[in-house]
Amino acid sequence: MEWSIQEIARKAGTTSRTLRHYGDLGLLVPSRLGSNGYRYYDQDALVRLQRILLLRELGLSLPAIKDVLEGQRDTGVALRAHLRLLEQEQARIGRQIASVRTTLHKTEEGTELMAEEVFDGFDHTAHEREVTERWGRAAYEEGDRWWRGLGEEGRKAFLAEHEAIARDWGRAREAGADAGGEQAQEIARRHCAWLSSSTAASDASGRAASGEPGRSYVIGLGEMYVADPRFGKNYDRYGDGTAAFVRDALTIYAERRLSD
Repeated sequence: MEWSIQEIARKAGTTSRTLRHYGDLGLLVPSRLGSNGYRYYDQDALVRLQRILLLRELGLSLPAIKDVLEGQRDTGVALRAHLRLLEQEQARIGRQIASVRTTLHKTEEGTELMAEEVFDGFDHTAHEREVTERWGRAAYEEGDRWWRGLGEEGRKAFLAEHEAIARDWGRAREAGADAGGEQAQEIARRHCAWLSSSTAASDASGRAASGEPGRSYVIGLGEMYVADPRFGKNYDRYGDGTAAFVRDALTIYAERRLSD
């Protein structure tokens, strides 16, 4: 079975123009072209479009989506990864909804609020399971102690520093900077210094004697910026392709300057 571009656009809630744009970028190639030049899509194309729309919804740029799709040849594995992300987000939003409902109810009733109820679903512990599975329970607990120990002002400063770095990555990419050039490599140095300030990142990476994060950790992190939309959107919001630029620059920096 196959569908015309108009049918797919209508069912997916998008436009024929968008689908043609995806085709021009090599993201979604039609299954065949009719004698009249119309584009038709089969079941495999539908699955691929679903993946594109899911990644787009999660904030990934089109160049980054292309990188992800090209790097994930096994559709089943990719869809299971998408499903896990959506379920995690669903659970987080569910906790936030319940938290707001509890706050509203107790405020209207004039009863005492509990901090754990007010902020459930809003804190960094939402990633506890993922961090534990990837780097071990000790890494999560150390990171959690470090984060809480920063205090409110320290956390704001840590996040503000990353925001400044992300913004500079976007500016460098927009200016056409070379990933291995002086400008990008200086931002990469700042990025690694920012990572070093986090005990969690340093411990998880096997911090080198210099205090810098390890080479393999930084390279792997750069790859994750492109592959995982939760991280990639922090950079691609400063321009499509910024996450890939960050990955390339960090990889070069790590290979030149860091050790494991």
